[in-house]
Amino acid sequence: MPAPPRPDTSALLDGRPRRLLIGGRWTEAASGATFPSLNPSNGERIAELARADARDADRAVAAAREAFEGPWSRMKPRERQTLLLALADAVDEHYDELRHLESLDMGLPIGRPRSGRTPAWEAEILRYYAGWATKIHGETIPNSVPGSVFSYTLKEPMGVVAAIVPWNRPVSNAVWKIAPVLATGCTMVLKPAEEASLVAVRIGELLAEAGVPDGVVNVLTGFGEEVGAALVAHPGVDKVAFTGSTAVGQEIVRTSAGNLKRLSLELGGKSPDIVFADADLSRAVPGAAMGVFYNSGQVCCAGTRIYVERPVYDEFVEGVSRFAEKLKVGDSLDPATKIGPLVSAEQLDRVTAYLDLGPKEGVRTASGGRRLETGELAKGYFVQPTVFADVQDTMRVAREEIFGPVACVLPFDTPEEAVARSNDTSYGLAGGVWTRDVGKAHRMARELRAGTVWVNSMLLMDPAVPFGGYKMSGWGREMGQHALDEYLDVKSVWIDTD
Repeated sequence: MPAPPRPDTSALLDGRPRRLLIGGRWTEAASGATFPSLNPSNGERIAELARADARDADRAVAAAREAFEGPWSRMKPRERQTLLLALADAVDEHYDELRHLESLDMGLPIGRPRSGRTPAWEAEILRYYAGWATKIHGETIPNSVPGSVFSYTLKEPMGVVAAIVPWNRPVSNAVWKIAPVLATGCTMVLKPAEEASLVAVRIGELLAEAGVPDGVVNVLTGFGEEVGAALVAHPGVDKVAFTGSTAVGQEIVRTSAGNLKRLSLELGGKSPDIVFADADLSRAVPGAAMGVFYNSGQVCCAGTRIYVERPVYDEFVEGVSRFAEKLKVGDSLDPATKIGPLVSAEQLDRVTAYLDLGPKEGVRTASGGRRLETGELAKGYFVQPTVFADVQDTMRVAREEIFGPVACVLPFDTPEEAVARSNDTSYGLAGGVWTRDVGKAHRMARELRAGTVWVNSMLLMDPAVPFGGYKMSGWGREMGQHALDEYLDVKSVWIDTD
């Protein structure tokens, strides 16, 4: 089947540096500095972006504050709902373009084109929160104070949000933050990852097309240690919503103490995926494999520790290894590609270091295990999808987040053992269970210390279902009704009517 025509992204990739969005205007960085965006499939420069610093953070926070205290705060819930629906329509209309930019800039395989008018998942997130915009309310609370005293609560937007997002899913990561911010009436400064910023710039343009008022959403491209750190420390920021590594999340906690900002942190993981002997291996093998290899393993909730019950351990290792070897690795814009590049040379170095470490620790490399450096792939940041067998829990490859397409397969003998070993980690983002026994599935779901547990599936998401972690995998939740609470303050009101 011939490849579908590529969306026209020439306006964004015309060679001119892409500017910052501050207060509804596109402007150069205060320093005039820029930095390149590289295509990880071939290492080529595709765009130049403004490099924001603390001065630009000051301007963006001021613009967000002005919008919050201005007409945005007086906008009715139905008006915010209308804007969210308009933005959803814009994302739907331009979704192929956004996915093209995401694939080009970050390396997520483009996949097959949408059939008919299948709604974009990110547009559905915006529509979901559009529904909530008119349903945020407080409560009347009976009290026991003597006399005629009336008490009730109000739910009010927190204010200015600094949203700092990672590079692994540029479209989703931006929308996950924008949708509840607009629904609750907050304003925001969006700081995309420097490795993949083009989608955020394009979404900034779509916000204006949808009619979102100036300053409600500002977009700053640049480096975390410069503009990201400035936003976290900024006294004018009321809340930080961060998705990224646990190490950076810890630094944000320390830095935000200056004005006791509210924080929500969606952080790293080393998620277990438990395969019982009674599982349907025809489903469990590809399901568990893609629970690791999807997006070249650059997924925070990837099920990278696969615990397999001993009677089917060898069969599973053989099956997942053969599955990995059949996955096409290639250019992210090739619709046939299943495994694209890692996002950057830095990430390539990190993952290949673990590929070298595994055998030194004593693992058996059942499949993959090296960088791909032949032909066209030599220009990009490609590694083979890798299966490490006979892994032990104490090994670094089993305990540390690799963020690459590396599956660690470990045998177990009893459900109790599988739970104990799965929970023996500082992380608690997600977990998976493969079994035909519904009772066992429910027991395992209760006993795994993780924010999400998938049964006979992996990596399923829905706008209505909350997502977030236990332990060092973060604070708070994305998506669902629970995400709204991350952007709302609760005010109690007392009225003595005597």
